[in-house]
Amino acid sequence: MHVYRTHFCSELRSSHVGQTVRLSGWVFRKRDHGNLLFVDLRDHHGVTQVVVDRDSDAFALTESLKLESVIRIEGKVLSRGADKVNLDLPTGEIEVKATSVVLLSEAAELPFPIFGNAEYPEEVRLKNRFLDLRREKLHANIVLRSQVISSLRRRMIDQGFTEFQTPILTASSPEGARDFLVPSRIHHGKFYALPQAPQMFKQLLMVAGFDRYFQIAPCFRDEDARADRSPGEFYQLDFEMSFVTQEDVFAAIEPVLCGVFDEFSKGRVVTRPPFPRIAYKESMLKYGSDKPDLRNPIEISDVTEIFKDGPFAVFAKSIEAGAVVRAIPAPNAGTRPRSFFDQTNQWARDEGFAGLAYINFKGGEGGGIAKNLGPERVAQLVEKMGLGPNDGVFFACDKPGNAAKLAGLARTRVGTELDLIEQNTFKFCWIVDFPMYEWDELEQRVVFSHNPFSMPQGEMEALEQKDPLDILAYQYDIVCNGIELSSGAIRNHKPEIMYKAFEIAGYDRSVVDEKFRGMINAFKYGAPPHGGSAPGVDRIVMLLADEPNIREVILFPMNQKAEDLMMGAPSYVSEKQLRELRIAIVGDPKKSANPGS
Repeated sequence: MHVYRTHFCSELRSSHVGQTVRLSGWVFRKRDHGNLLFVDLRDHHGVTQVVVDRDSDAFALTESLKLESVIRIEGKVLSRGADKVNLDLPTGEIEVKATSVVLLSEAAELPFPIFGNAEYPEEVRLKNRFLDLRREKLHANIVLRSQVISSLRRRMIDQGFTEFQTPILTASSPEGARDFLVPSRIHHGKFYALPQAPQMFKQLLMVAGFDRYFQIAPCFRDEDARADRSPGEFYQLDFEMSFVTQEDVFAAIEPVLCGVFDEFSKGRVVTRPPFPRIAYKESMLKYGSDKPDLRNPIEISDVTEIFKDGPFAVFAKSIEAGAVVRAIPAPNAGTRPRSFFDQTNQWARDEGFAGLAYINFKGGEGGGIAKNLGPERVAQLVEKMGLGPNDGVFFACDKPGNAAKLAGLARTRVGTELDLIEQNTFKFCWIVDFPMYEWDELEQRVVFSHNPFSMPQGEMEALEQKDPLDILAYQYDIVCNGIELSSGAIRNHKPEIMYKAFEIAGYDRSVVDEKFRGMINAFKYGAPPHGGSAPGVDRIVMLLADEPNIREVILFPMNQKAEDLMMGAPSYVSEKQLRELRIAIVGDPKKSANPGS
């Protein structure tokens, strides 16, 4: 018999009745029934009920055990009897009557109970993440993560991709998010950067002739945390392909994502390939976002012309000054009390906008601003939007960017409040035709809007003859239920086009040669047309686990301040380490770390 266990705590069934077994695990729960002690013994695989008789030599030790202590038990498998079967446990038909109990490791007083799904403060959970990970739901999420990664890897290999590992220590890039910098001990004054993504390396792999690459890649970006974004690091299914068009990339990854979601969806409906393609401009108009949640049936309309030069003076004057009007329908909301509309208007103000005007129809009669707009224009609005006799409609009036943002947020809020969001489904789409450039108000210059290594639609001719803000790129995002899973592009593989693209964004030839020397040099020796994408693993698992926060699917996440409370990172380092790197800390970092000091 093995020194610790003959079976896992999930294995024993009625077929094992009468056998002597040995199990090891954690004391999950204890129940004292006078002459009997019941212990739920838990390991990674499951739970087995153990019973200890008062007459047993093991009773006194078992009675004194603290929850989460690690023990080894030996005993005989007994049938519980039909009236005592626990249908919630795979091992619910049996129990083990212990003849011996050995304490392997005693647990101290717990900072929070392991049993149950009660919520506890983030600081307590993250500081004691090793305990948090014992809890059933979180433990299952991490197992799911492993299974999803295995499935992604298998499906990519089946699609003809080969897995490679790219460097972690690399050069800093002038584009994208903030880098994490690593000082070099050998090369004084120089720094490595942790890769924000394996972007240049995977493109170099295409130049090297490997054709179809992928990896489950760690990426590092010094960004603030969000519910769907972990600060510091994340993982993505990074892939690249040679001699492909945009549609070839879509055709390669769609069955992988659809297959993984089918495998782990637990019966939820998954969009079948080919996924819908929505142009960026159309998405911003109809959904107020480039990450539309297609479970929400509400579509936004541009009704600027209906309000232009009209009797509703507030909107008419704003339109003269360059504003637009976006209308957000609220199906059957006219049956709601007026407070629904007033509260939505107040919500918009609380979000920092001027507010939301509205019309609430009841039996075809319009309230709100209907009288201000006039019956003829209201009729045009009803016809254009296909409004019903008891529908409502909200209006966002602002400069195009702000109007789209408010309309998108309002679409989500109204859809949620009216219970319109389709449940138990994963709705995928591609957002395509992103603008190559955008205007940066802060820097007052043209900048790349998405990925600087993308091929502009129209290639050199477009760069030389079009207004930069009118140029579209072969860039695309894949979105599921309003969550962006990845960005991707058909790459700019021609040096002369790359130099021109960067020149428009304010970088001269020498900057490109210095910052992207490896890639630009490689492209001069024959680069195939290529493209790819990189769906986020953390977000895929978050969706499948139905978790609202990404930290619930990451083993050891940081908190919102990018701190690892368990390991104490980031931390101060010794003077010796700083001297080796020839780095001096300016000022007193301990004081500057304390607000108000």
